[in-house]
Amino acid sequence: MSATTDEKLNWLLESLLERTPGARHALVLSRDGLKLCRTPELSVDQADQLAAIAAGIQSLTHGASIEFGDGSGGVRQAMAEFYGGILFIVEAGAGAHLAVVADEDSDVGLIGHNMSELIEQLGEHLSAEPRTGDTHTARGSTGKDADSTLPA
Repeated sequence: MSATTDEKLNWLLESLLERTPGARHALVLSRDGLKLCRTPELSVDQADQLAAIAAGIQSLTHGASIEFGDGSGGVRQAMAEFYGGILFIVEAGAGAHLAVVADEDSDVGLIGHNMSELIEQLGEHLSAEPRTGDTHTARGSTGKDADSTLPA
């Protein structure tokens, strides 16, 4: 994709944090846990860790949906509440997820609503092809390496 697409994705992620009180970090990741884009408050190492955590939670929730839901494996959202924060994960296109970390006293309804609005705005820009065995760097729909971040 073009630099304009990258700039739009970055701007929309940053905008999500700005209009969502208590939201601290946002990350777009592939289904298999590769970070595609992150807000600058996340270091590269933190983004890698968050991507792995979010992919794991999403995978477990997928399994729960198959076993205890309607059998489709579909997951609307996953949320983990921990001391000091809340992690929200939603599907955000074919093979992609959006993860947001927020303060523990944040308005979960507002966060969910704002995440849904963001996903609608981004549409096909938040898709990620599955990895193949010979791929060494992750590339999202933007065509950039997985370490893409917002300008500081």
